[in-house]
Amino acid sequence: MSQPTGARQRPVLVILGALLGIYLIAPIVAFAIRIIGERQTGFSSPGLFGALGVSAVSATASTAIIAVLGIPLAYCLVRFRSRLSTLIGLLVQLPLAIPPLMSGMLLIVLVGPYTPIGRFFHGALTESLIGVVLAQTFVAAPFLIVVVRATFATIGDDLFDAAATLGHREFGLFLRVAVPVARDGIYAGLLLAWLRAFGEYGATVILAYHPYSLPIFTYLQFSGTGLAVTVAPTAFALAVAIVVVVASRVPLRPRRHRYHPVEGARVAKIFDDRPLQFAIAHRAGDFVLDLAYLGDTRRLAILGPSGSGKSMTLRALAGLLGRNTGEVRLGDEQISSLPVGDRGIGYLPQHSALLPHLQVAPQVNFGVGAHRATAQYWIERLGLAELVDQRVGELSGGQRQRVALARALSRDPHLLLLDEPFSALDSAVRREMQREMRMLQQETGLASVIVTHDFDEAALLADEVLVIEDGHLIQRGTAEEIYRQPVNAMVARLVGIENVFIGTVAAPGLLRTGESEFAFEGPALETGTRVLWSVHPDGVLVGPGGELRAEVIDAYFRSGHRYVLVRYSDDIDLVARVPAAGAASIGDQVGISLAEIAVRAQ
Repeated sequence: MSQPTGARQRPVLVILGALLGIYLIAPIVAFAIRIIGERQTGFSSPGLFGALGVSAVSATASTAIIAVLGIPLAYCLVRFRSRLSTLIGLLVQLPLAIPPLMSGMLLIVLVGPYTPIGRFFHGALTESLIGVVLAQTFVAAPFLIVVVRATFATIGDDLFDAAATLGHREFGLFLRVAVPVARDGIYAGLLLAWLRAFGEYGATVILAYHPYSLPIFTYLQFSGTGLAVTVAPTAFALAVAIVVVVASRVPLRPRRHRYHPVEGARVAKIFDDRPLQFAIAHRAGDFVLDLAYLGDTRRLAILGPSGSGKSMTLRALAGLLGRNTGEVRLGDEQISSLPVGDRGIGYLPQHSALLPHLQVAPQVNFGVGAHRATAQYWIERLGLAELVDQRVGELSGGQRQRVALARALSRDPHLLLLDEPFSALDSAVRREMQREMRMLQQETGLASVIVTHDFDEAALLADEVLVIEDGHLIQRGTAEEIYRQPVNAMVARLVGIENVFIGTVAAPGLLRTGESEFAFEGPALETGTRVLWSVHPDGVLVGPGGELRAEVIDAYFRSGHRYVLVRYSDDIDLVARVPAAGAASIGDQVGISLAEIAVRAQ
């Protein structure tokens, strides 16, 4: 029997990888053997421990400088994207590409003893410990910036958006969101930068020959006495590297804090009868969002296909796109001029946007000005009391969304924004969360805007629906109005009407599609008018009393009902919902009738 292709290729990959592994390990093994057999190792050489101390102290100092300045720089390069940030991002990586010796030349030009900066400090920036730190900082900083920048870039914007709506300004987003979430990357970057600084030679020997760092001391010993006396400094460097590499493998685990609930925590019902109104205009590349709503409902749904601008609308309402995206009002108050965290908005993103390092209780209390009593109320109300000490990774999808909802409500918002909050959940949990949300709406009277592509969800959680496409309003009305009279085929399919066709008015009360003609009751339209017509599967009646003949070409069970697909003509296939008892089978010839045909001129 022949081996699978993957099995045959595996030894080749192992051999290729092993060759490099052996090459990297062999010098270390050879060095260890030499230590065993070497009599003169250099451990008693004068200045050895002083050089080791210089390298350790200067590497620690430069790493501290790099951390204080480099971590914020990496954050800014990720958060504030522009041509300038791109240019800066490229420039700060140049020391990685320049030979360290040339880096020292660049530093001499900047801070050497005969430069304006050097003269100002009376030559203290060279031939000193300060010079060693400057050289190491220049060479090692890019290692931390590159690693931390890449780690910050993996943090989803929804985490920052959610935290911003909870009242955290940019510095708070940096300290409370970015740094804790990226702690492992920051830790790795700091260790890498420290190692690079500890082993720096080229720039240091040019800028600060004295005091001797360990690499410079080792070179001087080698050039003056020979290989034997370099065993000791090399052993020290190798030992330090091993310790740091091992330390890098130790995971950072945030402490667990025991949450103590507030006794008797209760809050009054939230009720804010101010209607939401807005007029939004925003451009993102070639996409233009131009949407206005001047109604008076307090429970609104925004429905549309993917890429229609739904989430962008919600982010504009929250102020996450800036203050120049139009006007947003709650009653008589214009909130569009307020910072994001001051708008009184609760925000529930699609994937919960919980902070992975926090337990449930701190998550719910994460908002600036969140009241512990209010947070405790929502913890209990949403069934989270048994989960307060759990972290995100220990929660199910439904539990995460409950935590995110409790967090959004803990600041007593005037308006709740929901961005497809249940779409990632399985159907049973999604229905449970939808029912829970409806109960909360009824209990609190909280104004809400939900973005969704699920018409049933929009109908359940909103009194009025806006259907948008390509950033523009297509149709507005109650869920029933839109369902009964969709304005186009896109809307019809979006609300779940599978039988949608284009036709023309053949005569008053008669429409034609292809060679087929159907009677309809509806608006008086002139003969020849192009129309969109649709009929719900419930309106396709299958039975012996049907005046039209069709053939069953498919039959299936979905969402608790039986459906058949019947072919009336080459132009028209119709989905019909039929009773389970006596359902037609594929190939049957059946009679059909069409009831409640919706017709709209195009």
